[in-house]
Formats: sequence, structure tokens, C-alpha cells
Amino acid sequence: MKSAAKVDAPPTRVWSWFTPEEFSRRRAHVFEQIGDAAAVLQGAGPLRGFELFRQTNEVLYLTGLEAPQAYVLLDGQAQTASAYLPCRPERAPEEETLAYAEDADRICALTGLDAVYPWSELEKHLARRAVIFTPFQPGEGRMSSRDVLVHAARMEASDPWDGGGTRQDRFIARLQERFPDAECRDLSPILDAMRLIKSPQEITVMRRAGELSARAVMEAMAITRPGLREYDLHAVMHRVFIESGARGEGYRAIIPAGRENAWDGHYCRNDGLLRDGDLILMDCAPDVCNYTSDIGRMWPVNGCYTAEQRALYGFIVRFHQALMRRVRPGVLPRDAMQETADELRPYVDGTNWATPAQAEGVRKALEWTGHCSHPVGMAVHDVGRYHEKPFEPGLVISLDPSLWVPEERLYIRVEDTGVVTEDGFESFTALAPLDLDAVEDVVGSGA
Repeated sequence: MKSAAKVDAPPTRVWSWFTPEEFSRRRAHVFEQIGDAAAVLQGAGPLRGFELFRQTNEVLYLTGLEAPQAYVLLDGQAQTASAYLPCRPERAPEEETLAYAEDADRICALTGLDAVYPWSELEKHLARRAVIFTPFQPGEGRMSSRDVLVHAARMEASDPWDGGGTRQDRFIARLQERFPDAECRDLSPILDAMRLIKSPQEITVMRRAGELSARAVMEAMAITRPGLREYDLHAVMHRVFIESGARGEGYRAIIPAGRENAWDGHYCRNDGLLRDGDLILMDCAPDVCNYTSDIGRMWPVNGCYTAEQRALYGFIVRFHQALMRRVRPGVLPRDAMQETADELRPYVDGTNWATPAQAEGVRKALEWTGHCSHPVGMAVHDVGRYHEKPFEPGLVISLDPSLWVPEERLYIRVEDTGVVTEDGFESFTALAPLDLDAVEDVVGSGA
């Protein structure tokens, strides 16, 4: 295996965080799963706009290769990994380095790949394979996750003037057309299970992403005052991310001010007015070397929670803190949530809530089973399933306790992302205060 070249890479590049050995370990695990078969992955296509190229998560995860129109072949028989790239055109843009077959030596040094070939060699190297694995699920890219991509594909397919058909669908069809005697199998379940549990290097990157999420929230709290707009907070978030070496946001930030905007849980227009007496919900995270995070905090525009806001948000924060204490290896998520609900029930029953509807909303929150929300990683809604098995170390998840009062169009939630450790849960986003008094000290402080 080739050793890593010394590269003065900025913190936005894969090689500043991950070594060739990390990618080689991941590919070795795939070899264990596919046996003598071959696995082929199609990377992201060419850029279609004025933006930075973003590789698909699957190709990034196995190679770190940030080249458009790349293909990767894992040969289970030979235990080798190769990339297939276009040849360099005569007038290639100067910034497009490591994107062509001619860059083979440096690509291999950075990724641990065994070889790089022109596109023309891929069909020859796949010939006479009995079994070919490839991901059947769409490849996530910048600011996307599988659930969103699957929904978009479903909407395209339902359009009578479109008909749908994803890039991944076309690639699978092409494989079946060119290799009719080969059995095509889904590689997605293998990669999903691998990506669900993070390596120490992945956790280091995600710890940084969580820290930047929290810093962005605190900066937004600090400038908050009546008369600003949601996009002012969005702008502060961007500044924190870019100045800290992130590539921007990992998903479109959710920054609703007031009940009407917050009622849409994924509101992201971010152009509303900040009014005295309203609560702000902020949910944001950066893209740090293709990994992201997830955070949610609510605070008063005027810097002082009303009694009603303090009661509802204070309850959900209390539930959240109790839930984080119960996340530990060997415990089922549903048991952690049930234990938390049992602890908080006397508090709920002993509190005089402002309205009967709010009291009912809080009691329903005790029974809701979505507080242990979703995996987080290369996508904010990352791949893999964990809800039906015990927590295990290395699992990175979002804890997202929420409550709804439909009669009053009132939505309250708080969120942190962290990793299950050997003896508990480490929050990556803990820098942003949860304590309501501490939040009030930050709001409007300008610091």
C-alpha cells in the first residue's frame, strides 16, 4: 500500500482530516462482505452550476476522491481498489487538479487506491463477473440526504411530463445491459451499516462540526433584537462557518421567528421579522470536510422568556437533559425514552400549565417516540437504522425532544448531536447553552 503524500491541505479538504489507511480499512471491510464479487460505484456527475464540486458520500467514504464523473471498482477476487476517470482535456481548468486519469500517482498517494485508469478500462475490468455489487440508493451530495432524494425521485416519477429516472437508475440499467449474465446486487445495506458507526477520525471531524454549530447559534443569540430579520441570524451563521474553515452549511438552516413560522418544522425561508415577545428557533450546522451536525435552540427575541415560554421550553430542555443521561451502550432507544418519561411525569402532573391545550401537548410529548431522532454523519439525516437495537459506542445521533400544541399552532423543541461513548453520551453541540438563565445572558449581549 502506498504511503500518504505530505499535503498542505486546507481544513476543507478530505486529506487534512483522513489518511489513506482510514479509507483502506473501510474498503477491507467491504471486501469481507462481498467475497470474490466486484463492487462498482458511480460518483457525482459534472458540475452544472457555479459551485464547488461535491462528491457522493459513498465514493467519498471509501476513497476520499473528489473528482467529477469518477467510478470506483473494488475487486473482491484481487482485493484491489481502482478509480476510473476521464482523461485530461487540452483546456482543462487550472483548479481542476486530481480529477483526471493523468493524476494517478498523486491520487493513489492520497487515497490509498491501488490504481487509476481511464474510463475506457472499466468495462474490460468488469467483464465475466458473476456478481456485481453497486448501491441501489441515490448518492447523497451537498446539502442533501437520502430521504430527501428518494422523495424527489418519487415526485419526478409522478410527473406526467417528466417520468423520473435518477442517475443511479441509469447506471444500474447500463450495468445490466452491458453485463447481462452478471447478478447485480445492492451494496447500499453494507455501506449503510458501516457508516452508522463512526471511526475515531470521523468523530474528531464531527466534534468540530458540532462545535461550529453551537458557536453559530451563540453568535446569533448575541446579536438578536427586535427589528432584525431571520436572514440577519443566517448571515452570522455563515460567517462563523466560513471563517472557521467549513465549506458553508450542511443543510439549509431553519431559523423561524414566531409561532406561524416555527409551526413548519422545516421552515427555511428565513426572511421573517424578529418581533418583541416572539421565540426564535434556530437549527443549523456546517459542512466540515463533508460531515455535518444538527442543533436546535429556542430563545426570546427581547432576551427574556415569558412565563409561558419558560414553562414549555423549560420542560422540553429538562426532558432533553434527562434523556441525554440515559443514552448509553446496551440500552434500547425506546427504553431510554420511557425511563425519561417516567422520571418527568410527576413534574408534568404537578405543574400548572397556562392552558388545557398546553397541558395536553406536554403529556403527549411524554409518550412521543421520536425524541431519539436520526443518525448524523455525512448527511444530516444519515443512513443506517438504530432504533430497534441497543445503543453502541461510535453511534452518532441527534436527540430532538419536541412538543406540539395544535390548537395554538405552538411548536417547541431542542436538539443536540453527539456520540454514544463507552459509558454514556458526549454532546458535540454542548457549547450552546441549554439553561434558560444562561440563554438570557447571551441574547442581545453582542458578545
